[in-house]
Amino acid sequence: MSSSAFDPTVALDPRLAGRLAFLPRLPGKPPLPPGRHALCLFETRDAMLRVPEHIDARLPTPLVVLFHGGGGSAEKILPMLEAHADKRGFLLLAPQSLHPTWDLVIAGNGPDRERLDRALAEVADRFLLDPGHLAFAGHSDGGSYALSLGLTNGDRVSHLIVSSAGFMSVQVQAGAPKIFLSHGTRDEQIPIDRSAHNHARLLRAAGYDLTYVEYDGPHAYNPDVVSQAVDFFLGDFFG
Repeated sequence: MSSSAFDPTVALDPRLAGRLAFLPRLPGKPPLPPGRHALCLFETRDAMLRVPEHIDARLPTPLVVLFHGGGGSAEKILPMLEAHADKRGFLLLAPQSLHPTWDLVIAGNGPDRERLDRALAEVADRFLLDPGHLAFAGHSDGGSYALSLGLTNGDRVSHLIVSSAGFMSVQVQAGAPKIFLSHGTRDEQIPIDRSAHNHARLLRAAGYDLTYVEYDGPHAYNPDVVSQAVDFFLGDFFG
């Protein structure tokens, strides 16, 4: 499963392995109104939160954390799911990597994990989150990050929505998130034979609940497949 084998006899700082400190809790701050908001946590590349209409902050609400691709931003990736969030009534958090792509892609878990922890805590301080419907999602490098960090924190994350991921790096596995994995068959940037095919084989062998979708397309998310992924995420939500 991992790009580097995990030896349980060697002490490993859980933060360096990608473990999050975040846990859902009762909100202590007023909710944010509908719309797109910067969370005002960081001077540069702040996390963005989309709040749909008619959210009741006192009731458990689904949350999707959406990770951008390499060289991307919250503004570029939010359109992947923003209309679905507005229509289906889930919160949409888009953190941003400190550098052009996620720390795990460059050197290992570090500042981006710390920033994600702070962003999740801020959202949980304002809305009552449904722990059974908390998803990590992403495309390209963001898909790799969602998959790797999601498997590492599967006791906190219920679903993974992974589009065109190039790799997964997992040193510690926890929980059993449901996984929606998709990839374009004409992807020349991250060929499907070297990525999704291997990911699907490893995930099935490890016993994960996997929905795997191939589509005729290049290195870009497919809107119809994204709609399927949202149904996968919210199929048993009756809030």
